[in-house]
Amino acid sequence: MNSHNNHHPEEIRQKVERLLPKVIKPGRYLGTEWNSIHKEWEATSVQMAFAFPDLYEVGMSHLGTRILYHLVNSIAEFACERVFAPWIDMEEMMRDQGIPLYSLESFKPIKEFDVLGFTLQYEMSYTNVLNMLDLAGIPLRSSERGEDDPWVIAGGPCAYNPEPLAPFIDFFLIGESEEQLPQVLGLIAEQKEKMSSRKEFLTAVAQIEGVYVPQAYHFSYKPDGRIQGINVDSGFPKVIKKAVLKNLETAYFPEQTIVPYLEIVHDRLMLEVMRGCSRGCRFCQAGMIYRPVRERSPEVLLQQTEKLLHSTGYGEISLTSLSSGDYSCIRPLVRELIDKYESERIGVSLPSLRIDSFDVSLAEEVQKIRKSGLTFAPEAGTQRLRDVINKGVTEENLLKAVEAAFRAGWSKLKLYFMIGLPTEEQTDLDGIVTLANKVIALGTKLGRRKIKLTVSTSSFVPKSHTPFQWEAQEQQGSLDLKQKYLREKLRDKRIKYNYHDVRTSFIEAVFAKGDRRLAEVLELAFKSGCRFDGWSEHFRYQVWVKVFEELGIDPHFYANQALKHDDLLPWDHLESGVAKRFLIEEHHRALQGKLTPDCRFADCTGCSVCPGRGVQIELKG
Repeated sequence: MNSHNNHHPEEIRQKVERLLPKVIKPGRYLGTEWNSIHKEWEATSVQMAFAFPDLYEVGMSHLGTRILYHLVNSIAEFACERVFAPWIDMEEMMRDQGIPLYSLESFKPIKEFDVLGFTLQYEMSYTNVLNMLDLAGIPLRSSERGEDDPWVIAGGPCAYNPEPLAPFIDFFLIGESEEQLPQVLGLIAEQKEKMSSRKEFLTAVAQIEGVYVPQAYHFSYKPDGRIQGINVDSGFPKVIKKAVLKNLETAYFPEQTIVPYLEIVHDRLMLEVMRGCSRGCRFCQAGMIYRPVRERSPEVLLQQTEKLLHSTGYGEISLTSLSSGDYSCIRPLVRELIDKYESERIGVSLPSLRIDSFDVSLAEEVQKIRKSGLTFAPEAGTQRLRDVINKGVTEENLLKAVEAAFRAGWSKLKLYFMIGLPTEEQTDLDGIVTLANKVIALGTKLGRRKIKLTVSTSSFVPKSHTPFQWEAQEQQGSLDLKQKYLREKLRDKRIKYNYHDVRTSFIEAVFAKGDRRLAEVLELAFKSGCRFDGWSEHFRYQVWVKVFEELGIDPHFYANQALKHDDLLPWDHLESGVAKRFLIEEHHRALQGKLTPDCRFADCTGCSVCPGRGVQIELKG
């Protein structure tokens, strides 16, 4: 690996500028965007590099990244700069010219920062984490890092089962970081002043809620490979509880945000209308780990909109959350935004609409400025299977919503399903085909010409902290046959069928359910050239297979094996606030096809997040 000795930022900048004409999308590497923040290093006590282990366009579309970047920079003594994974062409030239991974704002080498913080949004970006460490010249394993190396930390949804990455990360932040991250950086400032050792610091930082220091936790295994026990060093908590933001209303939200030069995936102003979702879909990790539901009031959102539009010049406002149609003040808020900004041709978009809360008049309001397609996610083809996953919507809901959309002038619709869900049968696949045909027939009956229906399926991946965490992923061969069957049956030229590569979903499942023994798989895969595994053109399945074989680790042990309720899970020492007892009950209810109501409209379902974490559901409507 390259040794990066004292690269001067100016020298890095000049070298990079010479490369820019030779790479695709040079705008990814400039860092001088509108509203980016450039602090004097000398004036700050802690410098953090915020790392998104994927392309610039993907990372800049992520709301959490934007919130934390501006939050850290809003504190005088801290500086936060950004770094993304360079695309293949840029990486090659950087390695060639000996340019270390640098931050966009100051072009300083990442190695010179106090903290390098990764956000983990997707299991398939893990090799990029290792690649970025390597490009930065930082030792991959925390056990090999010295006093001069930055702290390598990570958070995000994948941190709820961080074990496959555990040996590479000094500590993880579990939960919502708005209050937790500044505390951690404050401790780092103290450590720098006192010159205390890395070991002392780790014991101190582990006392902050939601901080997990993997090297203090030791796993033992049974002869059959399952986990026997977890031993915890003294001075460290037995169970790490996630950090929760008690009040979203008063929580920090940036009043200006960076405006990229190049088009990114979600190139618009993002407002977070609420956090959490109480629908309780049993496959959905976000719905479990972000509980409880907390909303922002329309007044606060309108103030934020005004400041953000003024500071960015965006022409579209996106109301984001896990399920924006469920926000209790959605109608008055949308009406008000449209009344206020329609004359300036500023549009409003609702990225996630539920079939049963779909409100066609609302959708029409939203479409006044720009017409786009509509997406609905029935998730499963039959009512029986929708009840198993607790989707809580009916075919009647879907057809009503579709009819309303066709009547209102839409002709482009998208339906999203999952295959390989627990208990799935042939009739459930046929149900997908039947639903698609019913939608086409309905559009034809209503006289819509040029109907375009996209049917997308992805393969079910069991995730930690969900009622389905004990389930196996279906075998690849069987999922392949299901995709082939659907491809055959959805041959209508008005229907486009999209599906995810089952091999990618398989590797995703291995890491979603995996334990610490997979760290050597990750390291060898990275050294064998794997990166950008979530991008189909760079995913190298054969390399992965070879790595597993070489290390004598069986990926099917993780992905395709059902677990028992009394098995120790790799993430049992991390607490999402949702009781394991509740997840087991939900798993039983799923197999009986019983629905669990949404706790916003019914009695408490007993997931125990509110009493356990001293928070409560907060609705503004």
